[in-house]
Amino acid sequence: PPRQQRWRGVGGLFLKYIASCSFGKDSLAMILTIIKHGLPLDEVIYCEVMFDEHISGEYPEHATFIYNKAIPILELCYGLKVTVLRDKTTYKENCYHIRTKGKRVGTPLGFPSRLANWCNGYLKMRPINAYHKSQMDTIHEYVGIAADEPKRLERLRKSPTSSAPLADFGITEAEALEICKEHFLLSPIYKTQERNGCWFCHNARIGEMRSLWKHHPELWAELHEIQNISENPFTNRASIFDLEKRFEKEAQMP
Repeated sequence: PPRQQRWRGVGGLFLKYIASCSFGKDSLAMILTIIKHGLPLDEVIYCEVMFDEHISGEYPEHATFIYNKAIPILELCYGLKVTVLRDKTTYKENCYHIRTKGKRVGTPLGFPSRLANWCNGYLKMRPINAYHKSQMDTIHEYVGIAADEPKRLERLRKSPTSSAPLADFGITEAEALEICKEHFLLSPIYKTQERNGCWFCHNARIGEMRSLWKHHPELWAELHEIQNISENPFTNRASIFDLEKRFEKEAQMP
């Protein structure tokens, strides 16, 4: 609808409608649902976490899909504005950052952990929060949560300026995947993974780590380097070297 017809937000400011997009099946199906039902949408926001200055945090096949297919289709075919956000620092840069406070002063920060999950705060939330603060209008954010994700929906309901169009129209995760297939917008990442996320995520499932070791040895080697300077293991229980021994042993089994 025309901007002057929209609901006003806090303080009488007009709402700006944005879609938070990872270019996974749920967020892309959400955008297609928004378009189908004529919901207002001003901008698509994608926050890309960078491993270093040149290597994306996305799996290579997913990064190629995002920049060579998904963004061009959203912009050229649907007329949407797509904005890419990045933090000024990278994952690798933060891993090598020397501590200046605390008991381990003078040592590298190393891998994040569940107790010190700095990667999400530094590399994702910081640029997203900076974007929100830079906007003059009150923001309403669409989030790609499906109808069969009750726990995530319960948390979302606590935010009065967010909504989940997939859930509003009763669309499940399986249906979201089919929507993307129908529109030729399903990332190739789903050929080897159940979900998309940073390839260096310490909370990844063991199958995802095994897939990284098997299909992207050049990226696995990058984690070798960081493990050598990190006091923390890669996961709560296992270092990169422990995981590698496990995967090599499994590969030798009949």
